Amino acid sequence: MTFPRNPIGNTGIEVTTLSFGGSSLGNLGGVVSDADCNAVMDAAWSSGIRYFDTAPHYGRGLSEQRMGQYLRTKPRNAYTISSKVGRVLTPGTQQSDADGFVNPLPNDVHYDYSAKGILASFDGSCDRLGVSKIDIVFVHDIGDLTHGKQAGARHLADLFDTGLPALHDLKAQGRIGAIGLGVNETQICLDVMKSFPLDVILLAGRLTLLDRDAENELLDVCAQNGTQLILGGIFNSGILATGPVDGATFDYAPASPEIRDQVATLQTQAEAVGLTLAQASIQFALRHPAVISTLIGTGKVRSLIRNLDAAKLTLTPDAVQFVTR
Repeated sequence: MTFPRNPIGNTGIEVTTLSFGGSSLGNLGGVVSDADCNAVMDAAWSSGIRYFDTAPHYGRGLSEQRMGQYLRTKPRNAYTISSKVGRVLTPGTQQSDADGFVNPLPNDVHYDYSAKGILASFDGSCDRLGVSKIDIVFVHDIGDLTHGKQAGARHLADLFDTGLPALHDLKAQGRIGAIGLGVNETQICLDVMKSFPLDVILLAGRLTLLDRDAENELLDVCAQNGTQLILGGIFNSGILATGPVDGATFDYAPASPEIRDQVATLQTQAEAVGLTLAQASIQFALRHPAVISTLIGTGKVRSLIRNLDAAKLTLTPDAVQFVTR
């Protein structure tokens, strides 16, 4: 099958409505073999997905390396790829686990949102991906949620002073097609857009069947500024896929009783219109009028196929009403 493509403003960059997120290719939560990585990438390609997202953070470069090795077998003009800046990788020591990624590449990492750090991060990503241009570059995890207020203010000052101008220079040179933020909080998006235009935002977890925070203000500001929206984290790190089971996670931490109660209600409502909770979560993202692409990420072919099947469902009127309410 094929998926429709949506443009990112007037950048000339297009993304398929369903896209592949590469965190699992970096061994997020467990080892994924090279063979399984190639198999899931091949399944995504065969399904018609032509937009692929990764980051230096994912396995300290492992995801970029693996994704790049696969995509080298495809014509460069046949796909869109995005990666992220803000974390700079340098040769370091081998670790068994780093930030939840198992057996990452032997790189050390530090945050740097200045021009120097942005350029170093960008060049490293190009090397690992085997490309000279990255279609979309997201500034990754800028904001207080990741760094705290004091460090967050310092990083934001670096980004405003020299980092974003450096990205715009790369765009003017044709080495970047579109510039955005890749974050899991809305306030930082609003703060940045007050001073700098953004082509696109990759927002994780803040516009889901469970968490509608982006609808409070961000969607209106994006519409006013012509900023496009791509969704990640559509299962809120797990609970919208597993349901409110023991050990379910929300935002990468054990879900609170209140969150589990909310999810239990959503699950009952979804099942009443003939959908599983995961199917409803995917359909919510795909049908949201503000969204141009929805990322799904896995290291397992069977999981990818299950999500693809959920994306292709024909819904009853009651189900449509539930996921678009």
